[in-house]
Amino acid sequence: MPLQFTVLASGSAGNASLIQAEDFSLLLDIGLGPRQLARRLAAVGASWSQIRAVLLTHTHSDHWKDKSLAHLRRLRIPLYCHATHREFLRNCGTGFKSLDAAKLVRGYDGGEEIVLAPGLRCRPLPLRHDGGPTFGFRLEAMGDLFSQPMALAYVADLGSWDETLAQALADVDLLALEFNHDVDLEHVSGRSPLLIARILGDEGHLSNVQASALLRRVLHLSPSGRLGQVVQLHLSRDCNRDELAAEAARTALTEAASLAQLYTARQDEPGPTLVLGAPRSSKAWVAAHPTPAELAGT
Repeated sequence: MPLQFTVLASGSAGNASLIQAEDFSLLLDIGLGPRQLARRLAAVGASWSQIRAVLLTHTHSDHWKDKSLAHLRRLRIPLYCHATHREFLRNCGTGFKSLDAAKLVRGYDGGEEIVLAPGLRCRPLPLRHDGGPTFGFRLEAMGDLFSQPMALAYVADLGSWDETLAQALADVDLLALEFNHDVDLEHVSGRSPLLIARILGDEGHLSNVQASALLRRVLHLSPSGRLGQVVQLHLSRDCNRDELAAEAARTALTEAASLAQLYTARQDEPGPTLVLGAPRSSKAWVAAHPTPAELAGT
């Protein structure tokens, strides 16, 4: 079963990503309103009518919107969330209440695999973050006569990592990983000392250095060399720069002699649709990997 991954928005103003597995498409977080999500989906050739499920990472407000939860109810799209998310969202607006009343809320727990569709499995990965129970996800699509098994992992909103998490991220075809801030820029940002301490804490957000170290460890644990794409998530507008995050990631990739392609997700526009496992000479791979000139519209 082929897998495709597209970041629709990434950052503190709203997060959403699209995962497509043949005729089954899902959204990972819905931190934008339904109309804005419709525009982002249309920009990458998709629509709400294709969405079959939504996965929620945690309950910080940049990862869900009440109007979008109400839209799920209208379209009969189920929401997968943790039991603690469910209790929190019940007190935050009518959108979730209507979704829950319609029996469209599904549960998951850390480390317990769920089957989203035939041939598509998902394992929630517990993360350390101050937004209550927070999760990344590892999704695996079974192969068939025409395609190899594929796996992707999505990990954002975490302040630290450990060996258990690194092992859970090993041997994937695509890794979407938070590169939130540069520590020096964070310290000189003019933010309050309390906010800086929160961001830099073990339950805050990953710095470029921390994310690079996690990427390096994942590559070490992945002797197959199958990692083909790395997507940088949740860059801070104020305390990071694209070139700093890219340099940190490329250092890890170079040290591991990895040929993985690197992408930096945006807040204000969708990224390219990445086709997992497509041969680099194929039309599918080329279509999913625009040149710098194509990205600039020249």
